[in-house]
Amino acid sequence: MIARSRPLTLNECGAEARRPEITDISVQCGTSSVGLAVQICPVIYTGYNETLLILNHMTDSDCRATLDESVWPPVARFQFPLNVTHGCGSTFLTTSAAGTGVFSDFSNIQTVNISGVIRSVDPTTGTITYNAELKYFYSCAYPLEYLVNNTQIDVSASSIAVKDNNGSFISTLNMKLFSDPDFLQPLVIPSLGLELRTTVYVEVKAVNLTGRYHVLLDRCYASISPLPSNSSFFNLFVPCSKDRFTTVLENGESQRARFHFPAFRFVEQQNETVSTYYLHCITRLCETSTCSSFMQCNNRRKRDTAEDAAENAVRAAAEASADGVTEPYTITSRKLITKTESSDSKEEPLVDDDKDDSVAGLGAAVGVLAFVCAAALCVAAVFYKRLRN
Repeated sequence: MIARSRPLTLNECGAEARRPEITDISVQCGTSSVGLAVQICPVIYTGYNETLLILNHMTDSDCRATLDESVWPPVARFQFPLNVTHGCGSTFLTTSAAGTGVFSDFSNIQTVNISGVIRSVDPTTGTITYNAELKYFYSCAYPLEYLVNNTQIDVSASSIAVKDNNGSFISTLNMKLFSDPDFLQPLVIPSLGLELRTTVYVEVKAVNLTGRYHVLLDRCYASISPLPSNSSFFNLFVPCSKDRFTTVLENGESQRARFHFPAFRFVEQQNETVSTYYLHCITRLCETSTCSSFMQCNNRRKRDTAEDAAENAVRAAAEASADGVTEPYTITSRKLITKTESSDSKEEPLVDDDKDDSVAGLGAAVGVLAFVCAAALCVAAVFYKRLRN
């Protein structure tokens, strides 16, 4: 962006000096901010400049336009962050609709629409003016439901930075695994795999997210293949139901969600050295005031069983983009590996310590008895020989 000491003139615009058109504004719905660019030459042609364009009546310096002549035609740029409640006076409106595609289970999928207007301020003083009023409207729609799939368990922080594009409301989504209940020690997966029933602590966290929303895990499940529709899968928890060994510690209460489960293996991998599988989670962003309502079963479509709902979601995962819900963002890290056998040798089964002591005592008694019998036989043989002589 090039700074200049004087305003851009109409002569410098050349052929771009024309009447304003509806296509003169471009909107970039970014992950952590919204960017607006208005072609400045039509603005100058109408009698204004970048200093006379005001975003949502906000006169703060952070909400004012800057002239960018590094592109042609030159533009006036606005940019405001999404980590505040109302970015530069923008309106945040949340709407609900029935889910489709991978989210067809859910009767209430929310979308937040961020909108506003850029207006011109007429510098003319007097009763009349010859300058037309300029208005540039903008809006960005962000779905609040995301599918995090093809996710392999990691031994340290695993994150994805989503590139700026329309409808991406999360700039960074972290999935971390820990070995302790305080979520301080990263989980280390040995080359031979985790011991069965090792507790795996999982944290899903959103970063650079506006404070209006919390993270809510709707469903997490494991599958043998990175593509869940192509393999067996196991539900850790689904709407209104969870596996009895899975414990949800925090969900929908902040910008992180936590749960833990014991390491398991898939039966069909019993002939393999280790059992390998992948973790998948459907993550919702809910407004802080409505998160609790989404945890109620009556806000979801009635299905015969939770397993049927999960199976439908798995089959529809590949169709999410086509249905226009949201692209599935991928976090890829190392696999979750568990041993298919116990670390104890099959040839040396574990026995109780008390049983060991009794067996040892019995062996000693038998040895002493055998020694006494042998000595008695020797004495008897000696007496027999003497008597015979």
